[in-house]
Amino acid sequence: MTSTLQKVLLGGCLALGLGLTAPAGAEELRIGFIAPTTGIFAQVGKDMVDGFQLYLDEHGGKLGGADVKFIVEDDQGKPDTGVTKAKKLILQDKVQMFIGGLLASSGYALAPVSTAEKTLYISSVAAADDLTQRQLSKYPYFIRTSWSSSQPHHALGQWACDQGYKKVVSIAADYAFGYEVQGGFQKAFEDCGGKVIQKIWPPLGTKDFGPYIPTIKADADAIFSLMVGPMALQFPKQLRGAGIKKPILGGGTSYDEFALPFMGDEVVGDVSALHYSAAIDTPKNQAFVKAYRTKYGKVPSYYSENNYTTAQWIDEAMKKAGGKWPGPEAFIKHMASIKLDTPRGPVSMDDMRNPIENIYIKKVEKKQLFGYEKAELWNTVIKTYPNVSQFWTYGKEKFLAQPVYDRDFPPCKFCE
Repeated sequence: MTSTLQKVLLGGCLALGLGLTAPAGAEELRIGFIAPTTGIFAQVGKDMVDGFQLYLDEHGGKLGGADVKFIVEDDQGKPDTGVTKAKKLILQDKVQMFIGGLLASSGYALAPVSTAEKTLYISSVAAADDLTQRQLSKYPYFIRTSWSSSQPHHALGQWACDQGYKKVVSIAADYAFGYEVQGGFQKAFEDCGGKVIQKIWPPLGTKDFGPYIPTIKADADAIFSLMVGPMALQFPKQLRGAGIKKPILGGGTSYDEFALPFMGDEVVGDVSALHYSAAIDTPKNQAFVKAYRTKYGKVPSYYSENNYTTAQWIDEAMKKAGGKWPGPEAFIKHMASIKLDTPRGPVSMDDMRNPIENIYIKKVEKKQLFGYEKAELWNTVIKTYPNVSQFWTYGKEKFLAQPVYDRDFPPCKFCE
């Protein structure tokens, strides 16, 4: 890894977006924002902040007519630190809501704070499945504007089956998000006749995949991978360097736009699934990509779009509330009633406060797009599954009757 890349991915990067103080008598909306702005996930955290800040800047620092005070706190990607920062935002800064948390484990840690402090928590990235499934009743002040971990990967499992893949080896980061992403893929893939024949769990933050790559079973048709942060750069490079040419089917974070600029031609042709691609060819997304790239000098990642769309959702909900903060319960009702046209496409909310949205199957291609002169790596959309629910095609009742996806569910019944 080059020193420049290490600085980008591993260096500290403190990003503060501060709204103007509201004039006397004007409504002020105080928003706390929790993201890793230092540590190994600093670049991702910056993308989160930048996405939200771009929408604020485009709307004069106001949402729904209210002046916004935007307070960013660094959780370093650590759930316990996030809890401390959330309490600080609520008790000291008197925010009406807090947003963010990157890791699924952070989402699980932050949601109880919202209940204890009766403060709205909007998960704009943390995709922890069960927060909008079996555990939702414990979190009346929680709502998600992003996705649930397994949501795109049910679609990817179905797509893999439709391509004729019969046997797949899974290698996924060993923590809650990895379990839920892998579980969604495995469930859908096996339900349509495929077999996951091996599961490999490298620890979160793994840089050297040398101990794992030689163990990959040779009779697999493809490899499913779920990598996050710097892991996403290292795994495909080391896999191809070891001479393994099997197709890679990646969880959404494995090939997100935050990583693509640092990847090489070894990832061309790799396929992944997510609810956003910077290559979505719509006027709304083209305008977003160009505005983001003009302001920040890079193509937006899904972390950027999720938070841009979160700001849009808050804007529309504040308009419904007449520009005045209505309290968390009423605000959630406003948000849940809204259907948005966003850079990712049409988005609405299900009855368990999780988005219903398009899921895109994407292939990495090197091409010119949106009028940019240089050929670059883009996640070209090759199939769209419209209006996908977190319950896929199973139905809410049947889906919730099964356990949450974890390290051992679904069981690896075809492993040898």
